[in-house]
Amino acid sequence: MKTIVFITVFFLSLVSYAQNFSGKAIYKTSRKSNFKINNSDISEKQAEDIQKRIQKMNQKTFTLQFDKTSSVYKEEAKINTPKPKVGSSNRVMVMSFGGSGNGDIYYKNLQEKRFANKTEIMGKVFLVKDSLPKFNWKLTSETKNIGNYLCYKATFEDEVENRKVSMVNGELKEITEKVKVITNAWYTPQVPVSNGPRDYYGLPGLILEINDGTNTIVCTEITIDSSEKNTIKEPIKGKVVSQKEYQEINRKKSKEMLERFKSRKGVDMGNGTTIKMGG
Repeated sequence: MKTIVFITVFFLSLVSYAQNFSGKAIYKTSRKSNFKINNSDISEKQAEDIQKRIQKMNQKTFTLQFDKTSSVYKEEAKINTPKPKVGSSNRVMVMSFGGSGNGDIYYKNLQEKRFANKTEIMGKVFLVKDSLPKFNWKLTSETKNIGNYLCYKATFEDEVENRKVSMVNGELKEITEKVKVITNAWYTPQVPVSNGPRDYYGLPGLILEINDGTNTIVCTEITIDSSEKNTIKEPIKGKVVSQKEYQEINRKKSKEMLERFKSRKGVDMGNGTTIKMGG
């Protein structure tokens, strides 16, 4: 009970205390893939190698720059890896066509409860502008340490659309269903900003870890300087659309890519990525 009272009091004083706070947090992300292979034309070793590549592709590093009322979340630039040689029997071609790419910038304005997300779909730049999502966080007294920071656990439950793609003997199958997802967050009042990675926010301290059963985001480094204010700029380039409009565009493009690659033994990964196996 004392812990909850402390958190509540801390949250009420958060705005005034965080006036001079600015900093940077580094996050490592990983994602479980819904992609499954059951194809007589692919050996067990090839299928295993493909799964490993997919897993590695879903491991990324992001930087969150923040101050008391705003933030920018973007992926750190990567050096392109050499492409597999033509003719390799285990060649995998990866094609990204929407969401969470190297050029993505997710800007949050906590004071105005809005976001601006610069992203791409098949080379076309969009600027998604909308209200920030609402998270009905439930605070708990459960704690753990992440690095040198004491963190408290918070959870929320939501119903989301789950899309699975599988390949069985060369045939692509897609299943979409509504599922309940429980998201666990760990935040630290030691960094007094109500912010976090991606679109997450709304807790009495910086969110250092997020897990929704599929996606895991963990903070590995924090740099804070109360005397220096970060230059956080809202993205301005791209065709302006709402979140609903963007989701519809992305859904249509995903379907187009899925149909296009059916005849080429290619498959939509369901996470803004398509792979093609073979020559």
